Parts: sequence; C-alpha cells; structure tokens
Amino acid sequence: MASENTVVLVGRRGCYMCYVMKRLLLGIGADPVVYVVDDEEGEAVLADELAAIGGGGRPVLFPVVYLGGRMVGGLEKLMAVHISGELECMLKDV
Repeated sequence: MASENTVVLVGRRGCYMCYVMKRLLLGIGADPVVYVVDDEEGEAVLADELAAIGGGGRPVLFPVVYLGGRMVGGLEKLMAVHISGELECMLKDV
C-alpha cells in the first residue's frame, strides 16, 4: 500500500489532523491516496505493517504520510518539510 503509491496518507476516521494533511497535500498539487482506519485492532495491525515497510522499524502513529514508500511522519513533520521547502523537492523525487 505505502510502497505502491506516490503519496499515501493513513489516519483515523474523523481525525482533524488527517484532514489538514490532506488539504495541504492537495494544495501543493499532490493527490494523496487516503486510507482510513476504523477500529483499534485494524490500527494495530496496520501500524505494525507500515513500520516494517517504510518506518525503519520505528513505531508508526496515525496520521502518517508516506512519499514514494518512505515515511515522512505526522502533521508536525509534514508542516516542517513544507515550510522549509523540502516537501516540493521530495514530491519531485518520487
């Protein structure tokens, strides 16, 4: 999932941070694939799988963004790379 799509956003249903992240990505021209987690059991399984795929074994907390199969992080990290100008470069590289 995270390794198959250019921009992937994973979050919980109704999460305002997920909404903000999606709007930011859409605003700069990215079209993220959004996966919504509905229950705690599914969240735990998905978090383990995502940590193995692109999180470098680090625990994954939702919401989280992946660019080209590489974990960027949550809202704070996404905002930081956007403000620094790195986000556009990261999107061009994928």
